[in-house]
Amino acid sequence: MRAFLFPGQGSQQVGMGAALAEASAAARAVFEEVDEALGQHLSRLMREGPEDELTLTENAQPAIMANAVATLGVLEQEGGVRVAEHAAFVAGHSLGEYSALCAAGALDLATTARLLKLRGRAMQAATPVGEGAMAALLGLSWEDALQVAEDAAQGEVVSAANDNAPGQAVISGHRGAVERAVVLAKARGAKKAMLLPVSAPFHCELMRPAAEAMAETLAEAPLRAPLVPVYANVTAQPAADPDEVRRLLVEQITAPVRWRESVANMTGAGVERFVELGGKVLGPMVKRITPDAPCASLVTMADVEAMAREF
Repeated sequence: MRAFLFPGQGSQQVGMGAALAEASAAARAVFEEVDEALGQHLSRLMREGPEDELTLTENAQPAIMANAVATLGVLEQEGGVRVAEHAAFVAGHSLGEYSALCAAGALDLATTARLLKLRGRAMQAATPVGEGAMAALLGLSWEDALQVAEDAAQGEVVSAANDNAPGQAVISGHRGAVERAVVLAKARGAKKAMLLPVSAPFHCELMRPAAEAMAETLAEAPLRAPLVPVYANVTAQPAADPDEVRRLLVEQITAPVRWRESVANMTGAGVERFVELGGKVLGPMVKRITPDAPCASLVTMADVEAMAREF
């Protein structure tokens, strides 16, 4: 039994998808459809940069999704792989949940691209630049990260934002509170505690304006029941009802990403192998969470062709 996984923000880089587009008509079709849906040459930005423009949240989010869905499109073409037939579950990290919903047929590609463009803009606009921050805490448990955030708040917002893997958590909130949390984490035995180069404090209460904006947008979005269950970041459980999916996508903007639990729960449900589409970010997390359930990360044509031979 397999699960398909879709990466989140931070996996973008100049040149992403270029080789796939050159080699595969299926990949080109995805990039062209996303460009048309957004009314911009996103694929050219992905291919040529500049990096600072690609890294902008409103560009990075649809770009990462397009690259992941294009990789899946090549796998479909090369190996005849269909999500409904070959995946027991799908899941995505943060924005990757939209990619997963697209892969599972709950959202069409153009709608997914437009939603992520709007989501990126809303998240960037929610907090003035420089007011928020995020930090990685390595070597502390999730429970320790929750306690560090609580102790560092001192009237400001700071909360545990990503439960990525055992001993790998991310906190998010007001810059001062996050900086205090970094000091506390080191004092409490963290192997590393460091600020991350991000443009906004994602997955915390400071994103409330973005959640409100997305609630209005998602209410109008054409969303169908997915062909296979999609594990939600908010609950670490599968969701299939379109109204529930909408609600969870809104809640996800301010709530923690429960990735460690999601992967563990998929393994508990019988998944023996994971496949990451369009990145090499989630594979190392999966290895830390479930060492006995390997994760193949597909980025290049060679990766896709090797995976296609397994089906």
